[in-house]
Amino acid sequence: MVSTVPFPRRPSDAVRPDDTVRHWYENELGWATVPGTPVYLPTGLRFDVLEVPAEAGYAALRHLGPGSPVAVRADRMRVFVAAGSAEELPGLLDWLEWGSLTLDLGATGSGGRVEAPLPPGLARGADRGRVTGSQGAAVWLRPPEPGCEVESSLPTLSALGGGGGGAPDLVRLVETMASECHRIRLRHGCAQPLAFS
Repeated sequence: MVSTVPFPRRPSDAVRPDDTVRHWYENELGWATVPGTPVYLPTGLRFDVLEVPAEAGYAALRHLGPGSPVAVRADRMRVFVAAGSAEELPGLLDWLEWGSLTLDLGATGSGGRVEAPLPPGLARGADRGRVTGSQGAAVWLRPPEPGCEVESSLPTLSALGGGGGGAPDLVRLVETMASECHRIRLRHGCAQPLAFS
């Protein structure tokens, strides 16, 4: 008795999840994506990204109110800010007198990339207003709105008080994020002992 093994199946013409994600960014938002899988967004072109621990980010957002797009991935929060902001961050932290402390606050700017959060509707799992990534994927907490000029509403370093659209200026955003990062650090006992103890 001869047994035959069926030929391998050809991939179907079904749309892959990465194709849906890429389509949303490129066609709905007009944002560039980096070729390959998973989908990444280049930073420094239309926006930069500030990144903090999610715990600090949620606390900061309570103080800042509505504003720029925000994404979450695992225990990290990413706040989308105006292009060029990443280069301003070290000097801004020094000016705000946070420069001498080790903060878990970083930025990705020109020449960088970040994982594209899942478009609204593809993200799964919300827990009392806190969004968690499905299988570790980045998801939007505050997604950008298709058809709107997102860049004009991003926090920026501006003599006029920041971006429009209700976004806080970059100075206020960084000060609040730095304060919350430091509070988290102190709460978790990572701060150095006091000099007079």
